[in-house]
Amino acid sequence: MSEPHTPRSGGALPGLLKGLATTARTLARPTHTTEYPDAPPHLPPRSRGVIALLEENCTSCMLCARECPDWCIYIDSHKETIPATTPGGRERQRNVLDRFAIDFSLCMYCGICIEVCPFDALHWSPEFEYSELDIRDLLHEKDRLGQWMPTVPPPPALDEHSAEPAEVAAANKPARPARAGGAPTPARAARAERPERPARPEGAVRPERPERPERAARPERTVRAPRSDAEAAAAAQQAAAGEGVGPQTTPHSPPPSERPAAPQGPAATEPPADSVPAEPPTPPSEASESGTAETKSTETPPGEEP
Repeated sequence: MSEPHTPRSGGALPGLLKGLATTARTLARPTHTTEYPDAPPHLPPRSRGVIALLEENCTSCMLCARECPDWCIYIDSHKETIPATTPGGRERQRNVLDRFAIDFSLCMYCGICIEVCPFDALHWSPEFEYSELDIRDLLHEKDRLGQWMPTVPPPPALDEHSAEPAEVAAANKPARPARAGGAPTPARAARAERPERPARPEGAVRPERPERPERAARPERTVRAPRSDAEAAAAAQQAAAGEGVGPQTTPHSPPPSERPAAPQGPAATEPPADSVPAEPPTPPSEASESGTAETKSTETPPGEEP
């Protein structure tokens, strides 16, 4: 096994000499210490110090308050009616900002409110000297937020190779030249070049359209009367009794799968030529009377042999 390495101590003199050498090297160099607050610090141009408000651009759309993850923005507003500028015009309504406050004791300086503002009412300012002795005094209203607008740096210049903004392009677009002598537009000129339709001869009668046949009236629906409890119970018993009963067949009849198909069409409704028309059913009262008459006629009177 190897023996553990133990550093050799050269004494306190070498360490003291190294420290004095470092002090001697930095003694002749210029200092970089900023004497704050006597000398202001040099901050980057896009440093996030405080949020400034441009009140004229705010429309009280509440978009910044809704998107704030800390809910530290408070906005109050009311609507104001603007009279029409021209006779017969309509009156307009606009939102008037009553209160705009930011609680910097809750703000986490994420910058979402500045990014989502559609009218550039919020800006980053490098100002950072707004500390307070009481945390409740970090709730700043719109007057204090507006005082930081002069400290907002101008936006950086656009890249020389970038596309021209749409607003600048629209402003620099030349106006349309006026047409001399009321020249027609290309669309009207194309319509004028179309051939005219031939005129209809005099005395020509336009053919009348055939009248549409009237639709047959739909038959009225018959409303079925509700069944009584007794009828419903009887129908339920019949349905229960008929569940286990299959199709009745005679011993000599073929099974349903081997039976011939029933004729369809007009032949199915016409009876065969050699068929005998069925007699109408006899009412029960007449059948009972005829039956008693037959039994009476077949009886043998007394004194006669059968």
